[in-house]
Amino acid sequence: MAESEQESERRKREQRDGSKPMRIAAVGDLHVTKESSGRLRPIFAQLEGRADVLLLCGDLTDYGLVEEAHILARELSVLKIPMLGVLGNHDFESGHVDKVVEILSEAGVRVLDGDSHEIGDVGFAGAKGFAGGFGRGTLGPWGEPAVKSFVKEALDESLKLESALARLRMDRRIALLHYAPIKATVEGEPAEIYPFLGCSRLEEPLERYPVSFAFHGHAHRGSLEGRTRVGTPVYNVAMPLLRRQLSPDLPIRLVELE
Repeated sequence: MAESEQESERRKREQRDGSKPMRIAAVGDLHVTKESSGRLRPIFAQLEGRADVLLLCGDLTDYGLVEEAHILARELSVLKIPMLGVLGNHDFESGHVDKVVEILSEAGVRVLDGDSHEIGDVGFAGAKGFAGGFGRGTLGPWGEPAVKSFVKEALDESLKLESALARLRMDRRIALLHYAPIKATVEGEPAEIYPFLGCSRLEEPLERYPVSFAFHGHAHRGSLEGRTRVGTPVYNVAMPLLRRQLSPDLPIRLVELE
């Protein structure tokens, strides 16, 4: 269907039911380095007229360096739409996370860390998430203090997501993560590293406070999409995965929220 026909269909739906669809663009794992200047700008420029909001799902920088954050801010400057994001594990590497958040915030990115944000009648809740495994293989808080500390981090991130979702009162809600909340979207990665790519504890808030979609990154060789136990669509938007399986020219997931 041609783009003009898509726009025509959108207008008809708006006139018919009185609601306006939201066009969501989502991508993670940009891994911006000192050599990335000018590489992402042409990709982001293609979102003009095609997306109402951009979601950034962590690992925005490669080593969490201030210089990398500045480069990403310049690459994003071509966009005039709202931008929301969460951080990933790479963004913490150099210990400059507060400065990275400051730079991205000045560039117009609202970084969510257990926070919620509303755009029109759509609510967004975001948290980084953490590792820990899936289903019966989820690590439990038993044994050494180090294990209990690891599990506590996963629980804390799950509670952040739950608190952010609980603050939203609208029907249309979107969850934004870096780590995967379900096993289905990491399948394709080596099975040995599944426990380090996400955790089922992140799925529980999505069931308690239902969302329309959930987005995450982190699993570069995972699967494009899956569903939670209650059927909520979950999209893996790691840019390396989108380049291979979706489009090398526009490695960004575009989803329309009716």
